[in-house]
Amino acid sequence: MTLHRLSIREARRIAVRAQLLDGARPGGLVEMVRHLTLLQIDPTAAVAPTADLVCWSRLGSGYSPADLVDALGRRSMVELLATIRPAGDLALYRAEMAERRTRPTAWVEANDACRRDILARLAAEGPLPSRMLPDTCAVPWKSTGWTDNQNVIRLLELMSSRGEVAVAGRLGRDRLWDLAERIYPDEPMVPPAEALRRRDERRLRALGIARAKTTKVPIEPYDVGEAGEPAVVEGVKGQWRVDPAQLGQPFNGRTALLSPFDRLIHDRRRALELFDFDYGLEMYKPATKRRWGYYALPILHGDRLVGKLDARADRKAGVLRVNAVHEDQPFGADVTADVDGEIVALADWLQLELVRG
Repeated sequence: MTLHRLSIREARRIAVRAQLLDGARPGGLVEMVRHLTLLQIDPTAAVAPTADLVCWSRLGSGYSPADLVDALGRRSMVELLATIRPAGDLALYRAEMAERRTRPTAWVEANDACRRDILARLAAEGPLPSRMLPDTCAVPWKSTGWTDNQNVIRLLELMSSRGEVAVAGRLGRDRLWDLAERIYPDEPMVPPAEALRRRDERRLRALGIARAKTTKVPIEPYDVGEAGEPAVVEGVKGQWRVDPAQLGQPFNGRTALLSPFDRLIHDRRRALELFDFDYGLEMYKPATKRRWGYYALPILHGDRLVGKLDARADRKAGVLRVNAVHEDQPFGADVTADVDGEIVALADWLQLELVRG
């Protein structure tokens, strides 16, 4: 197989285009999520929920959070383990779920009676929030502190990973749980090896360029196995895997404000290697130790990640407060104007008054 030799600019442009962040915006929400494979869910919404920010950064002002709620209600998308995915993709996870049922953890086994109580209650009354489900656990869940006293929540999440229960919707921020058979499409599961291969291929199509193997992370891997074709990038050590469909394609860049969980920058090592972009979430740091802000939004301009926007949405006051625009390198007049335009567009989309400083 041919080893592709890419310049650093070509590699960046492949990554940006694959993430639907170039000038050719996707046609609609479902099409976009099908290509990206997932929207991550995170409870922090200092500007807006991350799933909505990812959608807005691609679809623009025409996107409404109500569109995502509607898609979930119609079951064209489903919630699975802190992500929103196209319903049709569930077939690629069903075999893995079935395998987990054959090798339950010791904690699940110890609380099998509670698991059966939950299934019975959901069968009779679901969908229900976790607080309305019985906690008959014989052995309490223990952690380092973050999830203590959350027996039912932890058991539901483990049951979800086994394909027994699923999120049927939300009541405010509370998840509503039901039997998975009522939520997931009734489609044949894909055999494990084939499912893994197809998931790697879909992930590479969404990322454009990635490592074959890298650090293991929760929720969604960064690596893509043997998907695509081998490549090397000028000035970067090691081999990559590249989506051949992205090679030689034209590039029309634009400016975008990204979620801190955006897949373009989620792999911090790749962001450093391809974009020379240093970034990390700082919400858990003391304010005096933050470099960029509590929930700084990465700023994309063309094929470069050029800075971070420190902003907070104060919905009670009705304002989007911009504390700082951090420039990794001094912006020129054109970049400044484009970034300012995106900040105004963000405030308009949020229906908040823009306040600077």
